[in-house]
Amino acid sequence: MAGTEEEIYSIMFTSLKHPVRRKILRMLALKPMTFTEMVDELSVSTSHLTYHLDSLGELIFKMENGRYKLSTFGLATVSAMKGVEEAPEIEAKGRLRLPFRWKAVFAALMVAVLVLSAMSVLELNTLNQLSSSQNSLLAENQQLLSWGIGTDKVANLLQDVAQIDTTQYKITLLSNTMEYRADFNVAEEVIKYSLTSSQSNLDADFRFRANHLSRYQLNPIESTPIYTQPQSSDVLEQAKATLNRYKTYSGDTYLEEMSSLIAIVNQTENAAVTQGNLKLQITISGDTTDFLWMYTEQGIDFSAKSLRMTFQNHVLTTLTDGYFLFTVGNTNLAINKDQAVTIAKNYLKTLTWTFDGQQVTGFNTQDTPISVELLPHPRNNSIALVPYWYIVLQLDETYSGGINKVSVGIYADTGQVSDVQMLSS
Repeated sequence: MAGTEEEIYSIMFTSLKHPVRRKILRMLALKPMTFTEMVDELSVSTSHLTYHLDSLGELIFKMENGRYKLSTFGLATVSAMKGVEEAPEIEAKGRLRLPFRWKAVFAALMVAVLVLSAMSVLELNTLNQLSSSQNSLLAENQQLLSWGIGTDKVANLLQDVAQIDTTQYKITLLSNTMEYRADFNVAEEVIKYSLTSSQSNLDADFRFRANHLSRYQLNPIESTPIYTQPQSSDVLEQAKATLNRYKTYSGDTYLEEMSSLIAIVNQTENAAVTQGNLKLQITISGDTTDFLWMYTEQGIDFSAKSLRMTFQNHVLTTLTDGYFLFTVGNTNLAINKDQAVTIAKNYLKTLTWTFDGQQVTGFNTQDTPISVELLPHPRNNSIALVPYWYIVLQLDETYSGGINKVSVGIYADTGQVSDVQMLSS
């Protein structure tokens, strides 16, 4: 739920100033609607509708049947809209039309009254549904807020997937940002919290793309987390159990295939196993164990289209999911490894780069590359991955700022140089 009047005003006025969002609110005031129904009614693209729905924040919510509905604050916003649109304009003989500035004052006062009323009703309903102990927890953790994805998605991930006992912590919202990612054509929300208790202190970061978890990171600042359930001492069993809980949380069908793949692994060791178009790579380094499920085709590992879980000292510190977002554009390897290195070297010989205001043209490199990796990459603001060579070369001299290396990105299906970056050791 929204925590301050200032936040509620911000969401309301942002929604009211855009005609498409006003129309969405009017439509949902009549009846709950599905995403498809709104696309048909509004005649907008799915990406534009997603952007506007994200911008409406807590004025709407998605029900279990997939339909969108107005929240209490959404109903208050619609009432404010009606009050402004139906404000009497005194046009009778001998009377003056109500000036616009007074209508604006009237609208602001109406929004204030409706917001306060909505907050009171919502708080009353919440208090009626919660026990006294839950009320105490709610007061402690009222900063567990979200603009677009909803508070439940954060709380459920912490409690049901990571199994962190949030009742033992005071949770404070550190930051919450929302932006439209034109490169992926999705809305992205990044939320950061601190969790403090007498026993441990944690920082938790969340990233949601298109209302789907994209990244969860946990930083145990002091001591390990307090859990709702005892955790296995076997990190492989931890990974299997965590994946099953995440599958329940997200409901994505591809997680079934990932569960089947890890089920055939019997011991925790550096390994890579493949089943169909899915590959599981397990990497162990000291007290860190990394599990990476990724799409693979024609011998090409599409590492961006993947799910990764990292455990440090048996604590789940990272869970990233890009499998739902990215697609496979093609698997065409028109340029092999050696050809890519030659293209990179020839390109650098004609490259002009500016160091501290001085231009340098033409760069030579050592014969043997530092590294050459095939890392499928999106092209032209797309979510479709195509084969992509990422090459790091050693320059034959050191330039201003300690620059002595260079990276070159080349699309393997066309041989086109996409990106060049100067690097220092």
